[in-house]
Amino acid sequence: MAETRITVIPGDGIGPDIVEATLAVLEQLDCGLTFDHAIAGQTALEQGQDLIPPETLDLIERNPATLKGPITTPVGRGFSSVNVSLRQHFELFANVRPALSIPGVASRYDDVDIITVRENLEGLYSGVGHIRSEDGQRAELRSVITRAGSRRVIGYAFDMARRVGRKKVTVVHKANIMRSTSGLFLEVAREIAPEYPDIQFEEMIVDNCAMQLVINPSRFDVIVTTNLFGDILSDLCAGLVGGLGLAPGANIGENKGIFEAVHGSAPDIAGQGIANPTALMLGAAMMLDYLGHSDQARRLRDAIRQVIGAGHTLTRDLGGQASTMQYTEALLAELGR
Repeated sequence: MAETRITVIPGDGIGPDIVEATLAVLEQLDCGLTFDHAIAGQTALEQGQDLIPPETLDLIERNPATLKGPITTPVGRGFSSVNVSLRQHFELFANVRPALSIPGVASRYDDVDIITVRENLEGLYSGVGHIRSEDGQRAELRSVITRAGSRRVIGYAFDMARRVGRKKVTVVHKANIMRSTSGLFLEVAREIAPEYPDIQFEEMIVDNCAMQLVINPSRFDVIVTTNLFGDILSDLCAGLVGGLGLAPGANIGENKGIFEAVHGSAPDIAGQGIANPTALMLGAAMMLDYLGHSDQARRLRDAIRQVIGAGHTLTRDLGGQASTMQYTEALLAELGR
């Protein structure tokens, strides 16, 4: 099996614990991966380096995929988000967030299977036009949407839907009010949809989408939307299946991907060995799919479903008493069957 080098960023807080657990299951799957370790965030600052050291950027650039633990961006002092910086530096234009019900997890629904594709570089999160008056009485922020950026992410959503056998793409917008920015995004979606006659096309205003997700999430398949709306809706979808502890994410560019858990670094439980690594492991499964190891990705997802569904070895957030490594050992045993 050909060797593939992967950049691994353990991150901060609980990051090293859940990354260690995830690497253990990846090694068990024997996919021919070799891991190059790098640092970023608070860990890098404590070592007297930049938030994202040049060596880390070089490793991400060199390798086709990166597995990243949660990273702490210090509050204040002009620090910008590490996650946003990485997305912008490598032009990772699509943030992909699956929400899939797992048997045994307490949640309102048991049949959720939604993929949210969020535009990652434009809109209100781009950082363009931050203005605050000297007297603190007025603040402004510009939202810029481009035809090229919209076409790229909407096209990705339709391509992905076709590739993984999905039947419908819902484009979420607020074009009735935000006629310029959201209007352009919707216009591009209407231009692209006829290129995919095998995929049902639906358009929905964002507030109605939020309500429909809560009432009847099974009506959704793939959602594609702009940056701010996607951030909010993807967390809502995570809540439908048990919370952020089960929510993976992928940041995809033209020839590179960064895969992660979408939750934070949880410094309050750092070093206690009780964190749930499931979200990052599901992110690793997305990475395996991306690298062409779909059979191993399926095995990992099936093992997670079996262990959580059995209910014997669960971390505390899932209602059990297992440590991070006890849960991981149960997964390793399941993978070894």
